[in-house]
Amino acid sequence: MIQDIYPSRYYNEYRPEAASAASSPVLCFDADKVFLKEDSDGSLSIPQASDIEGSLTYAFAIDGTEYFLLREVPQDTSDLKAFNIRKLRRSGKLIGTEMFAVFTAYHLAVWYRNTKFCGRCNAHLEHHKTMRAMVCPSCGLEVFPRLNPAVIVGVRNEGKLLVTKYNRPDADFYALVAGFVEIGETLEDACRREVMEEAGLEIKNIRYYKSQPWGIAGDILCGFFCELAGSDEIRMDTGELKVAQWVTPEETVLQPDDFSLTCEMMRMFKEGKV
Repeated sequence: MIQDIYPSRYYNEYRPEAASAASSPVLCFDADKVFLKEDSDGSLSIPQASDIEGSLTYAFAIDGTEYFLLREVPQDTSDLKAFNIRKLRRSGKLIGTEMFAVFTAYHLAVWYRNTKFCGRCNAHLEHHKTMRAMVCPSCGLEVFPRLNPAVIVGVRNEGKLLVTKYNRPDADFYALVAGFVEIGETLEDACRREVMEEAGLEIKNIRYYKSQPWGIAGDILCGFFCELAGSDEIRMDTGELKVAQWVTPEETVLQPDDFSLTCEMMRMFKEGKV
């Protein structure tokens, strides 16, 4: 999965005193596009501080390399090229620690962009002096990076798995039932509700599998496998999905990259490991 960067190691401690060097990698975004350097052979890399003008914010470290965030669109992009993050994921041109860095920095960039004013008194927020948070100088409200909990559900039924495709133009690959956790729900409640809403099916024996950060949507994804309870007749929500069907391991078509928890869960089923 995208966070599996071993033997490299990710350090998310906040270091407001960190200062960038000329060689420090810098992530900068414009909406859902990331700016990268493209060499003559088509290879991509994250720009360095020497390539970027502007005030930088410390983001995180991977091994001994400290990454910084430019929180505005670069003024001079003549040596950079903007890439849609979702398309970049499928391109195969950026992998390993660099792709993980892009996803994670994007999560931070969106949070900073959306966290400028106090939701209590409308004052301008300031950086917390010791924590990764924004603080209101007027009323003292502290705002921390937002994580959106979501579930991914692998529903099994007598040797088959429920797979789906979302009802949107860019949903070309098979996935599993998934959705955000609502207020007052447990993770297991969210699994039951999402499977019923999207496929009209009841489930039982819900078992936790694994979790994953997913910076594109600011999510923390929680994967579960479960069993069908009752009828296997799918009543698909056509507003949400364009495909919902039962498949055998041999019929299971995996996504073209191994970044996502969804794809790993489908692969585990395909290989008979769950």
